Amino acid sequence: QVQLVESGGGLVQAGGSLRLSCAASGRYKMGWFRQAPGKEREFVAVILRSGSTTYYADSVKGRFTISRDNAKNTVYLQMNSLKPEDTAVYYCAADHQNYSGRYMYTDDYEYWGQGTQVTVSS
Repeated sequence: QVQLVESGGGLVQAGGSLRLSCAASGRYKMGWFRQAPGKEREFVAVILRSGSTTYYADSVKGRFTISRDNAKNTVYLQMNSLKPEDTAVYYCAADHQNYSGRYMYTDDYEYWGQGTQVTVSS
């Protein structure tokens, strides 16, 4: 059973930064999604197993950076220039399939973390 443990959420003012972490029990394709109240869960970023390939949602491109430390089986999401519309529960997700063509949908991931709240005040 794959375990994902997220940390790093919190309350921050607009323009501030947060870093989320997700510790996994192995090496997988790792993604971050978020879900705001009343909205569907949406893709934020993904990093493939090697760490050399990443993709981002247009809404976070240039502000968020996904990275991984394979020695620690940990993935990070550095979030800068945060906006109130970034407020959501952020979920880490993992999947054994490393295929770069499938990463934007929740069905592309088999395992999910418990979620961590990020709140950006204006």
